[in-house]
Amino acid sequence: MNFDILTLFPGMFAGPFDESIISRAKDKQLIDISLHNIRDCAIDRHQTADDAPYGGGAGMVMKAEPLAASICAVKALRPESTVVLTSPQGRRLTHRIAAELAERSGLIIVCGRYEGIDERVRTLYAEDDISLGDFVLSGGEIAAMAIVDAVTRLIPGVLGSSESAEADSFGDGLLEYPHYTRPPEFGGLTVPEALLSGNHELIRKWRRKESLRKTRNLRPDLLSQLELSREDLKLLAEIEREDAGGN
Repeated sequence: MNFDILTLFPGMFAGPFDESIISRAKDKQLIDISLHNIRDCAIDRHQTADDAPYGGGAGMVMKAEPLAASICAVKALRPESTVVLTSPQGRRLTHRIAAELAERSGLIIVCGRYEGIDERVRTLYAEDDISLGDFVLSGGEIAAMAIVDAVTRLIPGVLGSSESAEADSFGDGLLEYPHYTRPPEFGGLTVPEALLSGNHELIRKWRRKESLRKTRNLRPDLLSQLELSREDLKLLAEIEREDAGGN
């Protein structure tokens, strides 16, 4: 999968894309990441990429000409790729949206800056608009990193046999169950007996129950969106009794 990132600050991406899962995915040639400096498409000798907003007000706005030229240059090379803007007004990034984006042949991610981009660029070129949440970042670069990371781990072959995107939080709509490793006792707390039993069915049931418990306690809104199985309902009833102090 091709990721083309249009940014005013390409240097910000050096560290995050050279480590861990993304680095391995690049080495396996499962993904390709190209950085494009928007200023390279500026039409003046000062490589101006922003200007004061019409109507006045604080801050600057990213100019239409260099941004449009940059998008068109990359789109000409990768006509099947989807142009994605990073913006607080976009769709909030979720596991479902990351899985949707992972089905695309490529993404052209435009990193907003300052007060935003000239709205005409959004109207003419944007095919999707993604936000990390209801807060404002200094620019879209961090959002672009998050999109690339979330999408990359869902591409077949990226994660090894010891890793699984399906078992991650939100993979099945629930928060992930708690994890433990050696030693068996730490700080006066012990590993749950089910995980030490060697009984695969007991371990599976414990993990499902704890996923339901964590989701119920921390993100009950997620439960309301799921079609729960008969086993899930039984486990939730057990959790209710346990939390109420019953047997």
